[in-house]
Amino acid sequence: WWKAKADEIYKTIPDFGGFLVKANSEGQPGPQDYGRNHADGANMMAEALAPHGGVVMWRAFVYAPEAKDRAAQAYDEFKPLDGKFAPNVIVQVKNGAIDFQPREPFHPLFGAMPRTPLALEVQITKEYLGFSTHLVDLGQLFEEVLQADTHRGGTVARVVDGSLHGHQLTAMAGVANIGTDRNWSGSQFDQAAWYAFGRMAWDPDLKASAVARDWAAQTFSPRPAVRDAIVDILRPSREAVVDYMTPLGLHHLMDTGHHYGPGPWVNNLERQDWNPTYFHRADRGGIGFDRSPTGSNAVSQYAPALARLWSDPRTTPQELLLWFHHLPWDHAMPSGRSLWAELVAHYDRGVATVDDMGRRWAALKPDIDAERHAEVTAYLAVQAREALWWRDACIAYFQSVSGLPLPAGVRPPEHELKHYQRMRFPFAPGNG
Repeated sequence: WWKAKADEIYKTIPDFGGFLVKANSEGQPGPQDYGRNHADGANMMAEALAPHGGVVMWRAFVYAPEAKDRAAQAYDEFKPLDGKFAPNVIVQVKNGAIDFQPREPFHPLFGAMPRTPLALEVQITKEYLGFSTHLVDLGQLFEEVLQADTHRGGTVARVVDGSLHGHQLTAMAGVANIGTDRNWSGSQFDQAAWYAFGRMAWDPDLKASAVARDWAAQTFSPRPAVRDAIVDILRPSREAVVDYMTPLGLHHLMDTGHHYGPGPWVNNLERQDWNPTYFHRADRGGIGFDRSPTGSNAVSQYAPALARLWSDPRTTPQELLLWFHHLPWDHAMPSGRSLWAELVAHYDRGVATVDDMGRRWAALKPDIDAERHAEVTAYLAVQAREALWWRDACIAYFQSVSGLPLPAGVRPPEHELKHYQRMRFPFAPGNG
């Protein structure tokens, strides 16, 4: 059937590229429903495409309810199949093991499948980073994963461009953010993510700062003072969204279905691994997902040198701490603060950074055309309100779980927790 269908397609579209496949993921069918594996499924399609020069891009975004740790499942399913895929198959791997979060460690499959071409999949649209209203420089996220050292012979960029393992078939994919808006992407600054993806897909060693300078000059003004002022707004924006949404390695705290706004309290979904409470595991004793050898041991999927570092809270980078460890609220941080105080400080820093971005943009009013300046101003005002909403809702919830008082001098949330829990957004894009 597939051979006949491929012949039919190529007769009409001679330069057709091939098939992009999502299978056995999020309840969707795939080869495992028939006693087969991912390589069997990909190779069947690859055989049909091969006479026409077509390629199969087989996504590695898989997880099932029975998995002990959703972050570990893709590695468990794909690593044993290394070298078993047909030559015209690329396994397409997300930048991190969960799902396009504001920050994740690089996916452990990168560097672990030397006999299989791996494509990097990133998200250009901001499903989890404030939709089209929040200003976030995704070029920094792309650079962070591309330049991550796998400790298996090279960086993720060297895996993806094929040079590390001698592959000629290479790819980088992005979940696009273009639509019907006049500016293509929903906001003026979201164009920067589309631009950064295109530039860095062809040259994965580019620096996000250099790409941002080029974009600012081509989009707003080549005058150095204006260009540099815009870059200064972009520069802290990615860390800001991490701070006011998912600091210190927290992840998937977004509300259910549409992923718009905070929902760390959600715990009633059909599957355990759809609930934010599954990911942060906050309780009276502490917070974080234990992926160390005392927990799910997902850390062991990384190269031994990294696994050793990330198995110990003392040598785990602070920005990934709660991704790999469940720690007590009074855990001592490098700053001298307790973990609870550090978490609150990050939420406050994120809000303050967005406020500063707004002030910097306001100062550019004489240098930007009135229409675009007004639009960005309006969006930054939305982002400032929503950053504060994120901060207040998350602090209110984690305080209710921990039972701890706010650190001295910290402003309490504007409303009680129930106010945030009652908020509903039936018309949010993506709401099923």
